[in-house]
Amino acid sequence: MKAFVVERYGDASAVRAGDVPDPQVGDQDVLVRIHAASVNPLDLRTRNGDFKVILPYRVPFVLGNDLAGVVVAAGAGVTRFTVGDEVYARPDKDRIGAFAELIAIQQDDVATKPTTLTMEEAASIPLVGLTAWQALVERANVQAGQKVLIHAGSGGVGTIAIQLAKHLGASVATTASTSKVDLVKDLGADVVVDYKKQAFETVLHDYDVVLDTLGGETLDKSLQVLKPGGKVISIAGPPDPTFAKELGANPLVRLVMTALSFRTRQRARRRHVTYSFLFMRASGDQLREVTSLIEAGTIRPVVDRVFPFESTREALAYVEEGRAKAGKVVVRMK
Repeated sequence: MKAFVVERYGDASAVRAGDVPDPQVGDQDVLVRIHAASVNPLDLRTRNGDFKVILPYRVPFVLGNDLAGVVVAAGAGVTRFTVGDEVYARPDKDRIGAFAELIAIQQDDVATKPTTLTMEEAASIPLVGLTAWQALVERANVQAGQKVLIHAGSGGVGTIAIQLAKHLGASVATTASTSKVDLVKDLGADVVVDYKKQAFETVLHDYDVVLDTLGGETLDKSLQVLKPGGKVISIAGPPDPTFAKELGANPLVRLVMTALSFRTRQRARRRHVTYSFLFMRASGDQLREVTSLIEAGTIRPVVDRVFPFESTREALAYVEEGRAKAGKVVVRMK
């Protein structure tokens, strides 16, 4: 099958188009013919080798972390799906490979594609939808009436997280550039801080939850807007000891992750708030929850641009260079 392969860790030159063997289908796997896949910052960081300690992929490997397509074969133990089903998924972190014609995925990580979405729209959802769900529902347990700040509201995670937080009954603030203010308001943001004109930490206060998608100084300043007992959940900050434990990391890696997040956790404790790092995981059950919200019209995808499959390298560059205006970038098979 045709695929885009990381030959070595590095820059854009490390990714090539080529032929690779078709995936092997296990007893609990479905084989999906991919119709569309989306590009995520995670793809770039994986290609660069930023997560080699966490995700030690053996090169060469196929890149790509979420997709939509049709089941073309199923293992003997598969009970949830049959050949011909339209599905979407974020494969398990150990079985990525969405920039390809075919992928084998464990059935528990797959969900039926929302009937209201095209393949391209559906492919934009799994990774960011699960990230938003795991941050706001599972980790933060957001309740009606709480105040939630979502950074980079026009980004892939932000566009979905704003809509989910509003569904949960929260008052939602977000950061965005001047040109994106109308978009994030349309998605449901109650308060929009134009970061080109204002410093969010001087405008917002007494928030219950912050979803940090940027890390660095943004993460540090986010601690200031939380009320005592508040939570900052970051997908871009330093890994913490809890994540190291969940990962089953060896003692040395646990020690490194503990050291990396020490300063942030210490600053959080001084402000009587908590910091946690989120590396989202695959979950068909949670994706089905997201599906129900999509089909009810509560959540809608935001797709910036669709590239043909043969232009996957160009799609990665488009995202890496920050040219996407809002939401997700998708690649479509012929």
